[in-house]
Amino acid sequence: MRKRIVYIGFAVLLLTATSTFCIFGETPSKPVRVAVIGGMTMTPLWGEIQEKFEAETGIQIEVVITGEKPALAHAMREGKVDFLTMHSSDTTTNLVADGWARDLRPWAKNDLVIVGTADDPAGISGMRDGVAAVRKIAETQSNWLDFLSNGPRETAHTLFSRAGVRMIGPWVLKYEHTGTRSILHYVASRNAYMIVGRMPILFHKMESDPNVKIMVQGDPDMRRPYMSMAANPERFPFANFKGASKLSDFLLSDRIQNFLASYDGGIGDGVPIFIPVRSSR
Repeated sequence: MRKRIVYIGFAVLLLTATSTFCIFGETPSKPVRVAVIGGMTMTPLWGEIQEKFEAETGIQIEVVITGEKPALAHAMREGKVDFLTMHSSDTTTNLVADGWARDLRPWAKNDLVIVGTADDPAGISGMRDGVAAVRKIAETQSNWLDFLSNGPRETAHTLFSRAGVRMIGPWVLKYEHTGTRSILHYVASRNAYMIVGRMPILFHKMESDPNVKIMVQGDPDMRRPYMSMAANPERFPFANFKGASKLSDFLLSDRIQNFLASYDGGIGDGVPIFIPVRSSR
């Protein structure tokens, strides 16, 4: 009998506590299901952000998918995620334009760099101006690898256009292989230059080659923005839109923007691996 009274009393307390949370709008929030571009999970960055967000808000984050853009976009269209972050592109714009997502916001950028061999035939090592560097590469007819990755390729073509140079001639090389793990070895074998993300170099997404070094970095015009977006609640009424919006706000908060400005991913060089949008120049 005494145990029964104890159980009843506990049940009443639990019911009272639950009712109190509901009255004041403090019911535990469901997790935010997220899709995160691979570069952010390849480095420790997303784990750091997730830990800070969960500690500050009490809302859990569940990484449903990470990897390449097409897979992330598919997850959003399938209603499998509440929040998505990846590079700005036609894909991100179309997800919003087609009604799958909303509230598209830039919150960080990553650096692109020009790599080349230690021989440095164009003499660009240490430069911080991408336009000036590609102009010297063209003037010396040094080999340039036209890397068929959307972001680097678009940035490269922008730099050459600003330099007044057409990327035509035997010095402009094409990479014929489907994979990119060994692409730096190809750069070394052709004594070439190439534009690529700084982060994949530092975190060995591509196999390193001892003869290939970063030649040009630190140009604000050689950066790509990352966007965040939330699932459209009109299309997906059961999506955690409130949690996704809080996460988006958190990424643009002073706390995270300041964190990005000083976070080198453990590399130890003091150079941020992702650039906050509030101080992107």
